[in-house]
Amino acid sequence: MSIDSRQVASALLEAVPFARTLALEVVEVAPEAEGGVRAVVRLPDSPATHNHVGGPHAGAMFTLGETASGAVVMAAFGHLLDRAVPLAVRAEIGYRKVAMGPMLATARLGRPPADVIAELDAGQRPEFGVEIEICTEDGTPTSAMTVLWTLRPHR
Repeated sequence: MSIDSRQVASALLEAVPFARTLALEVVEVAPEAEGGVRAVVRLPDSPATHNHVGGPHAGAMFTLGETASGAVVMAAFGHLLDRAVPLAVRAEIGYRKVAMGPMLATARLGRPPADVIAELDAGQRPEFGVEIEICTEDGTPTSAMTVLWTLRPHR
């Protein structure tokens, strides 16, 4: 699988204006083993996104993780947008450590894309998880998140 990070970033930031509001940066979108996809998205450090202790607000951290998961979805399934719309079904985040400074979210697809596409081809509405680890720029983990996505077929 060949992935054009710039194309994924452009499509994502066009489709989700709120990601631009937070100045999120798509750092990398790359293929992994067995058709998997990894995306890394960066939240710059800005007083406009700080909470009461001087780090990124929980809402900004959530948006960072959800956006990284969206980049994975766009990379893996963007070619299916004429057939289905990707939608987040639910998400869970655990804040483990106080975050300070710029943050990186690394998202990975939880199922082989071929399995998801086969379900869509069979007339089903597939669901699949994307796991996200959120770290400081030096690699210190601060949060973990899972977003469950679906591909809703066009009617």
